[in-house]
Amino acid sequence: MSRTEAIGLVLARPARLLGVEPFFMEFIAGIEEKLAERGLSVLLHVVATHGEEIATHRRWAERGLVDAVVVVNLTGGDRRPAVLAGLGLPAVMVGAWDGGPDTPAVITDNAAPVREALDVLFGLGHRRIARVTGPADLVHTRARTAALRECCAAAGVEPLLVEGDYSAEAGAELTGQLLRRPERPTAVLYDNDVMAVAGLGVAKERGVRVPEDLSLIAWDDSTLCRLASPALSTMSVDVHRFGVLVAASVLELIDGGPVARRWSPPARFTARGSTATAPDA
Repeated sequence: MSRTEAIGLVLARPARLLGVEPFFMEFIAGIEEKLAERGLSVLLHVVATHGEEIATHRRWAERGLVDAVVVVNLTGGDRRPAVLAGLGLPAVMVGAWDGGPDTPAVITDNAAPVREALDVLFGLGHRRIARVTGPADLVHTRARTAALRECCAAAGVEPLLVEGDYSAEAGAELTGQLLRRPERPTAVLYDNDVMAVAGLGVAKERGVRVPEDLSLIAWDDSTLCRLASPALSTMSVDVHRFGVLVAASVLELIDGGPVARRWSPPARFTARGSTATAPDA
């Protein structure tokens, strides 16, 4: 049972991104909605590094400030699960979790959506395909990359990958780099919505027509994608539902009973105005 009426969530990311990236606001809203049924709320803290995140967890554990924590954006060799276990602070792992089945987790399948996006692009005749990724140390970035390389290899396509950080600045800069290539891609898949919208802006500035010359697919649907011109095709996720599922696992955890293994809502392709037949098809 709850003792503090609070669940902790630490986000190790630039605070400026939270103001423009809708994902985490929708995610937290889903968690809050479910927790409110029990009179609980989210204690949110934004830090710059995982080291600072771990320090926050230690402080919360020492002071008994939260009943459990939600861990997001898992990385290769992530220290947080072991540290939290050592602190005795209950935790739910969220996203690309590949650890043991005894750890409470809400797992995301990152491979299937990549295959679906590529099936769409291949079906439209695209062979020069690029992807603007999130940070390479994130487990879900690696999972998407592995799936992309596997699918492209099977299709005889050599993909082009450039690493971003989910910001508009990265989306604009990296899209510009891709469009300056002698043989530029005919399709770009982005790892979030903010980078995709920024990329669309750069394409317009350079006189590259979307979707006639260049198809774009965003990841994480949002109002940004729907209000863009043309509206962006996306790999759409029910982010609010994702948060609700995470909160359900947290509640089971603090109640002391078994925690059901849950999967986040799958990302599915939503066609809008930014995808079309490849110009050279």
